[in-house]
Amino acid sequence: MGKEKLTDGLTVASLAIGYTSRKKPAVIARDISFSVGRGELVAVIGINGIGKSTLLRTLAGMQPKHNGTIKINGASLESIPRELLAKELSVVLTESVTSGNLTVGDLVSLGRHPYTNWLGTMTPEDLEQVNHVIVKAGLDTLRYKKCSELSDGQLQKVLIARALAQDTVLMLLDEPTTHLDLYHKVQVLQLLQHIAHTNSKSIVFTTHEIDLAIQLCDKILILDTGRSFYGTPSELIANHSFEALFPSDSIAFDPVSASFRVRN
Repeated sequence: MGKEKLTDGLTVASLAIGYTSRKKPAVIARDISFSVGRGELVAVIGINGIGKSTLLRTLAGMQPKHNGTIKINGASLESIPRELLAKELSVVLTESVTSGNLTVGDLVSLGRHPYTNWLGTMTPEDLEQVNHVIVKAGLDTLRYKKCSELSDGQLQKVLIARALAQDTVLMLLDEPTTHLDLYHKVQVLQLLQHIAHTNSKSIVFTTHEIDLAIQLCDKILILDTGRSFYGTPSELIANHSFEALFPSDSIAFDPVSASFRVRN
């Protein structure tokens, strides 16, 4: 495949995801098809247990798919060598930092690992990239602060910055706004939107923040049992796709305000 970076974004077709039990494979969701171009922010939504995190891990090659195709930047996921994949795909999972003694700068620097030698020595170009990302993510004043001293919102920005320092075309994030208050949820999602639009990244993230996703995302993937819906927020509203998310006897979607409300 050579060392040249690929440029086509993410394409998924007829994908079936799930896990393999001792008895037989269990499919959680199937017939998932969508594509994410450069400069697009895409949210994956759905009820608990529908397979959002499983989809993200499958797209990242962390667990096998059951059926269908995944192409990252024009090449099938299975055909991309691991060392090249690390330069094309970055992942931010719901995680705790293994060492709270790491500073913000240290943690962001780990994103350059795919490009350094076996000693982890960073070149001036690597250092410049780390510095650029720290400033872009608004973390300059926290550069030397230990990660154990950060708030949840600050730490989430650092993890995003680490993925941005990896300099991949595709970024995958699992629930990046978990445990954050509304203000910090908006800050994190606005940062992702800014990164996608100004750096021509393809960003896919799972979330329960449907109202915010409708306002900030270019497209949304709705996972449902045996089917999925994909399009811009306005397209999904026009097609009544959000109405399928929750039982209609308790929660209703208002297409005028583009938000959910509880039925009285």
